[in-house]
Amino acid sequence: MDDDRRMRTAEDGAADELDLESRLTDEHHQSLRLWLRMLSCTTRIENEIRSRLRTTFGITLPRFDLMAQLERHPDGLRMGELSRRMMVTGGNITGITDQLEREELVVRVQDARDRRASAVRLTEAGRAAFAEMAAVHERWIEEMLADVPGEDKASMVALLSTMKRRLRVDDHE
Repeated sequence: MDDDRRMRTAEDGAADELDLESRLTDEHHQSLRLWLRMLSCTTRIENEIRSRLRTTFGITLPRFDLMAQLERHPDGLRMGELSRRMMVTGGNITGITDQLEREELVVRVQDARDRRASAVRLTEAGRAAFAEMAAVHERWIEEMLADVPGEDKASMVALLSTMKRRLRVDDHE
C-alpha cells in the first residue's frame, strides 16, 4: 500500500479495510469523495442491520421495510404505492407480500375506493411483531452511532437536509 493510501485509511480508522472508497485517489473530485464516503457509511450500517434482523428476528430488511411502510398507513397501501415508496419493482413487492401473508403478518384487503384493486395491511400479529422489531432496530442504530457526538449528528442532519433539498430542486430543472 502506498504511503498516501496508508495515511488516508489510518486517518479514517479503516486501515486494511477495503470498501467503496478504496478506489479513490487524491486526484478524484471532492464530490465523488463525498458520495463514496456517504455510500460507504450507509452500506456498513445497512449490512449490519441486515445481519441483525436475520439473526434476531429471522426477517429480511426488505420485509422489515415493507412492514414499516404499512405501519405508517394503518388503512393499508396498494401494491403500486408500496413499490413506489420502496423504490423496487411490483414483482418484488408481490414476493415480499406473499411471504408476509403466509406468516400472517399482512393481509390483502379489497380497496374500498376501487373494488378491482387491493391494499396490503398489517395484521394485529404484524403490528405487534413490527413494534418489537422497530424498537430493537432503533436501539441498534443508536448503538452504531453512539460514538458520534450529538452536535455532530445535528450538523450532519442539517447539511444532508440541505443537500437533499438541492438535489430535489436539481431533479425538477
